[in-house]
Formats: sequence, structure tokens, C-alpha cells
Amino acid sequence: MSSGPCRTASAVALVATVAVLAACSGAGTQPLVPVAAPATAPQPTTAPAGVVLPAAAVRALAVDTATRTLAVAVEDGVLLSGLDGPGTASREVPLTGPATALTVAGDALLVAVPDAASLTEIGLPGGVPRETTGLGGPVRAAVSVGNRTVAALGGSVAVREADGAVRTIGGFAGAAQLVPVGDRVVVLDRARTSLTLLDPAAGEAGPALRVGDGATSAAGDRFGRTLVLDTREGELLVVAGDPLLLRQRYPVPGSPYGLAYDATRDLAWITLTARNEVVGLDVAGGAPVERYRFPTVQQPDSVAVDPRSGRLFVGSASGAGLQVIDPGQVTGDE
Repeated sequence: MSSGPCRTASAVALVATVAVLAACSGAGTQPLVPVAAPATAPQPTTAPAGVVLPAAAVRALAVDTATRTLAVAVEDGVLLSGLDGPGTASREVPLTGPATALTVAGDALLVAVPDAASLTEIGLPGGVPRETTGLGGPVRAAVSVGNRTVAALGGSVAVREADGAVRTIGGFAGAAQLVPVGDRVVVLDRARTSLTLLDPAAGEAGPALRVGDGATSAAGDRFGRTLVLDTREGELLVVAGDPLLLRQRYPVPGSPYGLAYDATRDLAWITLTARNEVVGLDVAGGAPVERYRFPTVQQPDSVAVDPRSGRLFVGSASGAGLQVIDPGQVTGDE
């Protein structure tokens, strides 16, 4: 375990000033940038920590603590298995195309399948699929906020009401990830490398905040903040407030891409595809502090965590397997 560098007080003040200026721009006025992608991982030189289970190329991961289910998206389906014994008693639910995101919403798993322009809902733990189409575009991610479902469609965001009615909110270029914050949703636009706070009930989007030079992944924490990875510049960004403001910047070299948050331990788990590593940062304080760093399977593009046990799941996008790490057991801390 080791601690990382923190920013000086003057740097933090500069970040806040830049954030205030950036937040004045609307969602559709930020310039377009080439969408950042995970680095192509080298061949591993160190054995992965924990246990590696055989798996096809992993596209996304999700954990449902209520039903103790691990969901693994592969090329043509979603594998469901017991969270405490992954790889056993798996059930495969076929999909109409490759998934880009998995999100737990109540008793269902929301599966985004852009190629089919559909959102598939899979009941948990049974695995019975229910497909919804006609959302107005390729679904890249979806979340549930109250009795509404919000879906990122690239150039727009769709809000599906409880009665099935769908409203579309435009002004985006590459809406790709969604983070619920109370009764609002933060939209990550990869094509504009920006965040926008959206009110699903009112159907309104607030001003956009530019975040880094190549934002790819986002997750919410228990403090109401949004954690964002700038893959191109190798940074973890912390955003909060209404309007959104950039609160922290922390260097995470190695092409950070996969992101998961453990709300029990306040750990942000970040995969570094250029290094075949995963790092665990404590984000509870004024600056992130590195607590863990483990070697991973090749091309660790996705990660998920069980907040009850602290167990970590890392998926290889190159078919090198599904890695299971119990941090305390590996380091001897617990």
C-alpha cells in the first residue's frame, strides 16, 4: 500500500476558478473531441492477483447485492452467477447484440445494446428478459431514477415514464454514461468530454462542465459527487454541486478506464489498461490516497465491486478471463 501525491492549495483554487468558468457553457456548446479509448494492453509480465476464471471477452460487469448476483456481459449474452461463488451455477441470457453497459435497477438488470437500439431488462435473480425498444436511438447506458428510466442515446437522452411514455432531451453529441445523484442524473458526454446535470422530471438539462481532455467513465459516490476518469490525460476528477463544479484532480497514470466505487470503504477502483493493473484509491478525504494496487489480467477494461465483502471483479476485454480479488486476503490487511 502506498499514498499518492496531492495537489497544492493554489492548484485547488485554480481548479475551482476554471470549473466556474466552464460551467457557464450549455450542454450543446462544448467543442467536440476524438473519443478516448482504453489503451491497448501489453502482454502481462506479472501473474494476476487473486483467482482468474475462464471467460470470453468481457464487455461490462455489474453487482447486485440484494440478490447476491454477479452479471457479466460477453459478446452475445449476459452471464449470471452467484456473487459469493462466481463462475458456478451460471445462467446465460442471450442478447440481440453486444452490450455496452449493465446497471442494477431495483429487481432488474438494465442492459444497453446499442446495435439493436434497445434496452433489455433482465429480472433478478431469475434472469427473465424483458426488452423495450423505440427509445429513439442506440441505447448506450441506462439508469433508474424513482419511477423513471433514463437512457443515454449518444446525441440525446431519453426519459421513459412509468406509463411507458418517452420524452427526448437533445443537445448532446456522445452521451454514453449516466450517474444518478438524488432525483437528478449526471450525463457523461464522451464526444464533448463533459458532464451535464439533467432533471428527468422536468425534462431539462443544465449547463455542461468540461471535464479533462478525454473523459470516458463515471460513477457516483455516497457524498453525492461524481467521479470521472480522464483516460487521455490519466486523471481522476471529482465533480459536485449544482451547477457542477470540479472539486479535485488527481493523477492516475496508465490510461485509466474501468471505474467502480465501494461505498462501504470509500474506495474508487480504477483499471489501468496500459499497465494491466487495478488501483484502489480512498476518496473520502480532501485528496485521494492510494490504498491498493494489483496486477490484473490483460486488457482490464471493466471492473465491479461487492460493497458487502469488498471483493473485486476485473474483466478482460481480450478474453484473458474474469479476475476475482479479495483485497484483504491478498495484502493481509483483513
